[in-house]
Amino acid sequence: MTSYRLHYAPDNASLAVRLALEEMGLPHDTVLVDRRARAQRSAAYLAINPAGRIPALEGPDGAMFETAAILLWLADRHGALAPAPDAPGRAAFLSHLFFVSNTLHAEMRMMFYPGQYVDGDTARRALREGLPASLTRHLAMLDRAASAGTAGFAPDRPSVLGLYLACCLRWCALYPAGGTGWFRLSDTPALSRLAAGIEAREGALRAAAAEGLGPTPFTAPILPDPPEGSAT
Repeated sequence: MTSYRLHYAPDNASLAVRLALEEMGLPHDTVLVDRRARAQRSAAYLAINPAGRIPALEGPDGAMFETAAILLWLADRHGALAPAPDAPGRAAFLSHLFFVSNTLHAEMRMMFYPGQYVDGDTARRALREGLPASLTRHLAMLDRAASAGTAGFAPDRPSVLGLYLACCLRWCALYPAGGTGWFRLSDTPALSRLAAGIEAREGALRAAAAEGLGPTPFTAPILPDPPEGSAT
């Protein structure tokens, strides 16, 4: 079976890929990208991921980057964690997967790193303070989809969509420090059930242990204490 190499940092977007690799039982090793040393901007890492972001995944087709692309490629290549290309639920699954990637996660990045998007303290503060209302609407939409039984949201049948979304829920609860008062997992009960279902799985427990995420990484998250090296 193909072995993969995941370039990761604790509690970064690479967590979603690690969860997928663990859930599928795919052999892999990991390489820490030390964010403290800005290793994601090093020449060696840029040769693997020219975007200079985390994660990157090396496999039989070479190196891949972009979280959603990696997740979908793994799911299709291994026939797991996603509806088949000809399945009735595939279209809705893809719509929600890329909504999580291109809209929810993208806006979360703006809140986490406003200085990468606007200049000046006032503009950064306005951006950060304006995003919670938008993120709340996005989560409510996803909660309705999960409540309706849309493909990919079942808590007892993980998908790459669910794994990615569980990570986003975790990050909403933790980051940025002092700016998470807008978020309560209980406001989205279907997503809460999804997070609890994923958190109880053996693969998720292994991923949480590897990155020091504690026993309840998605329903009651704590800041990471990674045994494999700090990325902060």
